[in-house]
Amino acid sequence: MNFEAIFKNNEQWIADKVANNPQYFEELAHGQKPEFLYIGCSDSRVTAEDLMGLKPGEIFVHRNIANQVIPTDCNSNAVIQYAVEYLKVQHIIVCGHYECGGVKAALHPSDMGQLNNWLQTLRDVRRLHYEELQSIADEKQRFDRLVELNVYEQCMNIIKIDHVQKSWYKTGFPKVHGWIFDVRTGKLRDLGLSMEKEFMKIREIYDVKPLLS
Repeated sequence: MNFEAIFKNNEQWIADKVANNPQYFEELAHGQKPEFLYIGCSDSRVTAEDLMGLKPGEIFVHRNIANQVIPTDCNSNAVIQYAVEYLKVQHIIVCGHYECGGVKAALHPSDMGQLNNWLQTLRDVRRLHYEELQSIADEKQRFDRLVELNVYEQCMNIIKIDHVQKSWYKTGFPKVHGWIFDVRTGKLRDLGLSMEKEFMKIREIYDVKPLLS
């Protein structure tokens, strides 16, 4: 696709939207009130609105390599805080995907220059679950399992965040979910994580409630 074609596509997109709803862009300009915060991978094959069947304004999106939620990353932390405290999202979704290049790099480590620091968190996930991963003989299944475990650990990182916990104690929201997108079939899969139960396991260490009084 050449560069000029993108702007032609945009004109056609505008025409299609207005044909279906003449007030579409007027309504869009009034603001956003998404119910979901989606944290996904930057992979060009995995676009949140498309795979979820949602429209602009219905989902707040943050994407980075391998859907990471790193405690020292100001970018993802700012997104989460804004989504929770100002947009009042009801759900936070961490969505990984099979055939993820970032996860593959953690499974087969090499010197990747500036990416090494970013991939450190992924390599930590591998270290934390090393015995389980090594027990999987099939390399493809091991790769898929590391994708799933990475989603779990990023959900864990979210429930440790103070403004997420503060909102939980006040409203019961947001709910945190771990999903997988299978690029081989197009299907979304909920990992069925109960992050409330997971939080109870680590509450003694990470609970901020005593600090709220």
